[in-house]
Amino acid sequence: MDVAFMSKEGLDELISQLADSGYRVFGPTVRAGAVVFDRVDSAAQLPVGLASVQEPGRYRLEESGNVRFFDFVNGHESLKRFTFAAQEKLWSFSADGTFQSGLSESPRTAVIGARACDIAGMKVQDRTFLKGKHSPHTDPYYADRRENLFVVAVNCTRCVATCFCSSQNAGPKAADGFDLSLTELDEGFVVEIGSAAGEAIAAKLDLVPPKGAKERAEEAIEACAQSQVRYIDNDGIYQLLFSNLEHPRWDDVAERCLSCANCVMVCPTCFCHREVEVPSMDGTGSDHVRQWDACFTLEHGSTHGRHLRPEVRQRYRQWLTHKVGAWWEQFETSGCVGCGRCITWCPTGIDLTEEIAAIRAQPGEKAS
Repeated sequence: MDVAFMSKEGLDELISQLADSGYRVFGPTVRAGAVVFDRVDSAAQLPVGLASVQEPGRYRLEESGNVRFFDFVNGHESLKRFTFAAQEKLWSFSADGTFQSGLSESPRTAVIGARACDIAGMKVQDRTFLKGKHSPHTDPYYADRRENLFVVAVNCTRCVATCFCSSQNAGPKAADGFDLSLTELDEGFVVEIGSAAGEAIAAKLDLVPPKGAKERAEEAIEACAQSQVRYIDNDGIYQLLFSNLEHPRWDDVAERCLSCANCVMVCPTCFCHREVEVPSMDGTGSDHVRQWDACFTLEHGSTHGRHLRPEVRQRYRQWLTHKVGAWWEQFETSGCVGCGRCITWCPTGIDLTEEIAAIRAQPGEKAS
């Protein structure tokens, strides 16, 4: 990959060139005290001078004391919003027998500020929705948005207390899966080109050789990785979890879990969904709609009028064993990328790294 250096002023030019190339440009902005992706046309709209503080069940923004644009780490949104829509019409049907597909070409979209864990999550979802070794079919709705997505990654030079991407080999540096990547230093950005589309945009920017900036960027990324305090030990994790399905820890976590599904809504890899019919008010037809769903809801595990997992302990166990255990058998990778969002945005601060460590510390115990 080609590496170059871009000044802070070049960020505005990057946004402008993406817009001129026909992309809707999204970047991190602040709304209701949190960082979210929204349409941007200027670098001034980014959360400059702000850093995020994240702990189990807690998120807040504080002044960083510098003028960096990307010191905030991640917010609750990931790239999933741009590839796997929270709600979309798959098709519609009219009373006169007319069928119409809901598939249409999605607009070209550029996202600035995707973290390495976000890209890792998107690559996991690729295994689910795109035809390949792990899936015999392609979801055309996902594939269309994926094809029209331009990703500007931002490598992390600081982390928060809930980050553990390094133990999942998902960060803090994006290795691939991006069109351009930025590593922010005080004086500017180290830029890496990751695709032909990225090279075309980079050719329009005022880039110079990185000189010593590349080495300083790599040192900052490595320091970020070394500062992470949480981790998951993936050694034998499938066997560990599935041989402890009656471990008392499941009861312990169920006493705290609200079954609210916050964790799966913010997760960049979760793909549970449901499909519903939405009839028109005048009774002349209906839309067949796909919506995000969660294995934490009682209805998700219901069939023929019966609940397959009526207890919270069963639903939490289903989520965790699938996410970090069964995915290895199904997709040859973990379903967790270590972004820590599920820990930060859990109202009761449940920490999946803590739950796995507790079972590993005392395996084989049976619930009464």
